[in-house]
Amino acid sequence: MNNPTRAELPADVVADRVIEGSDFPLAVRPQRRLVDVGGWMKAHRELIERALLVHGALLFRDFGTSSLDTFQAFVAGLTPDRLRYVYRSTPRTEVADGIYTATEYPPGAEIPLHNENSYSREWPMTIMFGCLLPAATGGETTLAETGRVTRLIASEILNRFEQLGVLYVRNYHEGVDLPWEVVFQTTERSAVEEFCRAREIGCQWLAGGRLCTRQVCQGVADHPRTGQRLWFNQAHLFHVSSLDAATRDAMSEVFSEEELPRAAFYGDGTPLEPETLDHIRKAFEEATVTFSWKEGDLLVADNMLVAHGRRPFKGQRRVLVAMANRHSPAPARPLNG
Repeated sequence: MNNPTRAELPADVVADRVIEGSDFPLAVRPQRRLVDVGGWMKAHRELIERALLVHGALLFRDFGTSSLDTFQAFVAGLTPDRLRYVYRSTPRTEVADGIYTATEYPPGAEIPLHNENSYSREWPMTIMFGCLLPAATGGETTLAETGRVTRLIASEILNRFEQLGVLYVRNYHEGVDLPWEVVFQTTERSAVEEFCRAREIGCQWLAGGRLCTRQVCQGVADHPRTGQRLWFNQAHLFHVSSLDAATRDAMSEVFSEEELPRAAFYGDGTPLEPETLDHIRKAFEEATVTFSWKEGDLLVADNMLVAHGRRPFKGQRRVLVAMANRHSPAPARPLNG
């Protein structure tokens, strides 16, 4: 992170390492039993926010928070600015106001590292996780310091993405990926059109009620508090090469390149080179750290400083998510291509 030293923390907690040899994420444990977790978080909110800028992610362990109610208290204590999950990219279920399940991909699938909503021009600065039930086997969360990922990406690639941005194209086909009604959280076409118009997302209704959207977003973004220049996009996830070989082949049999459910290009519409995408994925892989959940664990992360993902698992796993502190950094880029 920006500052290699440990941040100041409240006097009634102890901090240690989750991963040997690394202060990322930093584990925080209370020295006594807390009756009011939300109140404690609220009382120490400023210290926690400063610690996040140093460590990127904090893991609160042994705070006695293994229920929906206590996770809600934790979130409310940290921030009053809970965000709704609209313009969705993955399937989730809302279990309480602004509280969601973690991405509901099949247990056997890995979720690659990503920064939440970095495929958009606005995103949450804070993301919070609560583990109600860890998986019997696997299900670890992967994390990567975005600053390290950025340093591992070749300067010519970084500069090109900064200059051109990323064009995301989404085709909404019935029965494939998320339907537009789920992505936009509405059944009204006019509401979709207004949402897209307000964010300069190209929006076109096609035959059969299908929808196609196109938007150019940032490839690189500046952190509003640290000033760091950070890799911040999901080109490596939206590109068809992110799919396993069998799924890729099945998609190519059904859809033309222009009809793929998701696609990513440089912002000027030119294709992303396979070797460039391989390089990006290797940077994330090299920066990855992995930790195992314990029941009641709470993780809070700065969404620009830290990318997150998930390992495959067996058995039941219940992790909740909340997002906060919306950030819209710059005027919209014009749509190209």
